[in-house]
Amino acid sequence: MITDVETLDRTRKLKLLDHLMGLMTEERRNRFAAVVSLRTRHMSIVLEDIFQPHNASAVLRSCDCFGIQDVHIIENRNKYEVNPDVALGSAQWLTLFKYNKTGSNTAACISTLKEKGYRIVATSPHKNDFTPGSLPIDSPFALVFGTELQGLSEEAISLADQFIRIPMFGFTESLNISVSAAILLQSLTKRLRESEISWALGEEEKNDVLLRWAACSVRKSDVVIRDFLKKNPG
Repeated sequence: MITDVETLDRTRKLKLLDHLMGLMTEERRNRFAAVVSLRTRHMSIVLEDIFQPHNASAVLRSCDCFGIQDVHIIENRNKYEVNPDVALGSAQWLTLFKYNKTGSNTAACISTLKEKGYRIVATSPHKNDFTPGSLPIDSPFALVFGTELQGLSEEAISLADQFIRIPMFGFTESLNISVSAAILLQSLTKRLRESEISWALGEEEKNDVLLRWAACSVRKSDVVIRDFLKKNPG
């Protein structure tokens, strides 16, 4: 049903959004407004072939906590399913994109992001890498995380524009992916919010996100939406 809603013209979307919001409490509406005002697409997250669903689900939870709206999931060998015990419902508040239709899903994802103006930042040690404090954040960028054991694929690394690492000073050379994501998300979103960069969603983007949230929140929303569309034909 949400997919059908996304095909509506702008006027009908706004009318439907107003209708769904009217079915929620004022407290809920205010909460939605507060959260969506802090959402960003200036920074996005890409997960390449994560095979431990609890780790990927923990990343989704961190994305919601730090205001990241879009998560791109590449499925080459491993199909990802949200772990509800770890994600704690966070997936419904995010916009998830899955890439699993071609023989080169990594390239398809990165190509799509670059066409939208994103820099691809690989989370992998590299001789020309940045740290969370030095990575340029003036233009949109996507952080790409790889598998728990092998990291990013050679294809992802070859297509990356930049690299980022978390400085470490112990014997262990790597962090769990969910921990790495949380550290980078906290640091980079803090820098964004303290900058003068226009990182927030535009009004049309906010309304689209709110419509998805409302459709996930209203009881029997599929029936409500279907009845609304029947009474308000295009």
